[in-house]
Amino acid sequence: MPKQEEQISAGAARLSSEERQAARLLQGDIPLLRRPFQRIGEMAGLTEIEVLSLAGGFRKRGIIRKFGAIVRHQRVGYSHNIMILWAVSPEHTEVVGKALSGFAEVTHAYERTPPFAGRYNLFTMVHFRNEADEALLRKMAEVAGVADFRILRSLEEFKKNSMEYF
Repeated sequence: MPKQEEQISAGAARLSSEERQAARLLQGDIPLLRRPFQRIGEMAGLTEIEVLSLAGGFRKRGIIRKFGAIVRHQRVGYSHNIMILWAVSPEHTEVVGKALSGFAEVTHAYERTPPFAGRYNLFTMVHFRNEADEALLRKMAEVAGVADFRILRSLEEFKKNSMEYF
């Protein structure tokens, strides 16, 4: 199986110069404008429709997996963050993950394979504006139907950016 770097290089080699320029602009910060892809198009010498078409084509061709935003939660008032590690039976992981994702405070819910410490296989990231709400944590455990969980509190943030390939 080829290494990730080899796969990226092979995918990048298949890009035209126009596609490469659009990818370079799309991997960075998207302008906070009403029509951000129109601005990106102007910068790349393309139309808004062409930029959106290229981005969709990247996904269809397997060059990109997803297109998403990185929210800097501290800048929008969320100062207390915790990761909760849940020990969920494998046959219930998806159902419990979906239930926990229903809480507005949960921004990530994902299965970890292999499980951490041999048993914690579902992780949720939870953000609070104030100190962690113990009543909410109890409610989450109740909804999850899981009594075995660990809470890890964020003390410092080290990284908040994506890889750049172009």
